[in-house]
Amino acid sequence: MQSAFEFRRSAATLAVLTALGLVACGGGSNSSESTVAASSSSSATSTSSSAAALVIPAEPVGLGVVETADAPSGVQAYIDTGASNQRNNPCQVTLDTNAGVRVLKGFLDLWTPSSLKVDAGVSLAAANGCAAVTASTWSGIPGDATDGSVVNAALHAANIDYVKAATKNRTSDQALAAYMDDRRSKGFSVSDGMGPLTSLWRTGTGQTSSIVAVDPNTAVTAVSDSGNNLGSTTSTLGSAVSFIDSGNITDGSGEPAKRFYKYARPWRWSTDVSVVPALESAKSTTPATDGGFPSGHTAEAWRDVLPMAYLFPQRYQELITRAMEMGESRILAGMHSPLDVMGGRVQATAVVAYGLTKTSMDKAATYKLVQDYLMAQTGTSDFNTLLEKARTPVTTDKSSVNYDRFSDYATNKSFFTQKLTYGLPKIAANDGKAATVPKGAEILLETRLPYLSAAQRRVVLKTTEIDSGYPLANDEEGWGRLNLFAAADGYGAFNGDVAVTMDASLGGFNAKDSWRNNIAGAGKLSKLGTGTLRLAGSNSYSGGTVISAGTLAADSASAFGKGEVFMKGGKLECAAPAALAITGAYTQTAGELALVMSGAAKGVLNISGTATLAGGSLVVSFSGYTPKAGDTLSVISAGKLAGTFSSVTVAGFSKITTTYTATGVQIRLDGV
Repeated sequence: MQSAFEFRRSAATLAVLTALGLVACGGGSNSSESTVAASSSSSATSTSSSAAALVIPAEPVGLGVVETADAPSGVQAYIDTGASNQRNNPCQVTLDTNAGVRVLKGFLDLWTPSSLKVDAGVSLAAANGCAAVTASTWSGIPGDATDGSVVNAALHAANIDYVKAATKNRTSDQALAAYMDDRRSKGFSVSDGMGPLTSLWRTGTGQTSSIVAVDPNTAVTAVSDSGNNLGSTTSTLGSAVSFIDSGNITDGSGEPAKRFYKYARPWRWSTDVSVVPALESAKSTTPATDGGFPSGHTAEAWRDVLPMAYLFPQRYQELITRAMEMGESRILAGMHSPLDVMGGRVQATAVVAYGLTKTSMDKAATYKLVQDYLMAQTGTSDFNTLLEKARTPVTTDKSSVNYDRFSDYATNKSFFTQKLTYGLPKIAANDGKAATVPKGAEILLETRLPYLSAAQRRVVLKTTEIDSGYPLANDEEGWGRLNLFAAADGYGAFNGDVAVTMDASLGGFNAKDSWRNNIAGAGKLSKLGTGTLRLAGSNSYSGGTVISAGTLAADSASAFGKGEVFMKGGKLECAAPAALAITGAYTQTAGELALVMSGAAKGVLNISGTATLAGGSLVVSFSGYTPKAGDTLSVISAGKLAGTFSSVTVAGFSKITTTYTATGVQIRLDGV
């Protein structure tokens, strides 16, 4: 703490500097101007004749706490008990003893099976001190005396009605896609989520499929795929194939849950459900062992895709959208209902988190193998150039293996979000419960958000969850509430203060990333480290923003929410398509304010409070906008302005005049 003498001395020194014009305050309309010419850039400052000592505001204080997302207490964690997901052990046939069944217990809000055991078509002898299990008498035929009972009639009706409408309105293209997703190995099918890199991925892994397109509206014999699903362990990416397999099927079967919940397929519930004609011969003739919930195809797609997304996070959202599409294909085929495919997704998400946690493989080495291979094949030299290549369509030919159905972010997000719930009715008794994050779920974001701690990734999952009222969103751990698409876009809210430290030397998303969610909350954001973080959402967080190092970029007009902004180092880049709104005060003591103007009033600052300029630089550049000599740029408007920048640079103009007024900063472009 400063002594009284030291404070008076500092104030006196500041007053002297002010009198010498080395510290400038905003003047009125009669502010003086000076023009300075330089070889590549120039700066000009103005001072008021009534200059006073510049007062530096305090930094935003935020909430003063960090949000946490502890795993639910007193709950069996899937990643600790995933090995219990078995159907051949009499000790693992109930909700309490089988993790694969327990993770889907929210289904009991809709349906009560005829017995609460894994016993459909299964008889087990007594073993390990557990009693024998007698096969259920469930026939698999809805309405039969052996059937279970509907708990929520409105939800059940909506579930089956969705399939009726989907199959009634199904197009030929959708029928063909449903046929291909049914018949091909799931690992091969979902690998087209790699978009323009699909052929490279399939070559590297050695993936093959024997299934060819047919007329889906013609009855054919539904043959099985003689391809190799994930690929070959002896291929160039053989370690990746093994890795996906280890994170995929380790104790991962959906069969125990099918044989516990005993819920029929939609075409057995209603004759108005139309199965794709080419799949008629694939319909099971043994309904007592052919439950619909959860969907096995969907679960396997997610078990394939999530490890792929871990190894290649440049296509994280595109890949998980492809897995979601697999679920929709099962509905369009007439083979499954929305709740069936939602169940497959939920269970598989837990299975993969369990597999990635328990795998003995070297995750970092396998990740590097995939990155190095695809860089070599695409002629790229680093993560971010490969990212650009992975997201740039290479063909408009929809029949091409490298055609990218997932190139449009907004379309992906809308599709994915709707399929999380399928618009099914909420269950009132479950609505509005506090968010919960399963133990170990943060591993699913480990390579997508590598610069966040495990605890921070858990909070990301917490702040992007869906509400508990939706079907299957009421399991005790919270697997049914996870929204991985939104989580891949960073925080959904700052309910505590958030400090982000990015190390650009580590490359990848550590060096550069973008958060596209609309961030709410009352917490503060602090940007540390050398990397670049871009904020692109319509944000409303109110705890303030502090930039100490690296770059924090505003890609939307409300990127910095509704709080104060304090810049004491690093760079604040404004590339917003309009004026960046800062609803509180703006203070800059060091660092670089970089305004990327795309129009006369675009990429500039509009500050509702006081702008305090106590040093640092202003750098103005242009994107798609070409001002000319003689133009005057209004770069900052504020409720009140005090002080000046240490330097001002305008790209392409070596002669400029900078004017500081009581409410803003203007730059006249005098010459190139």
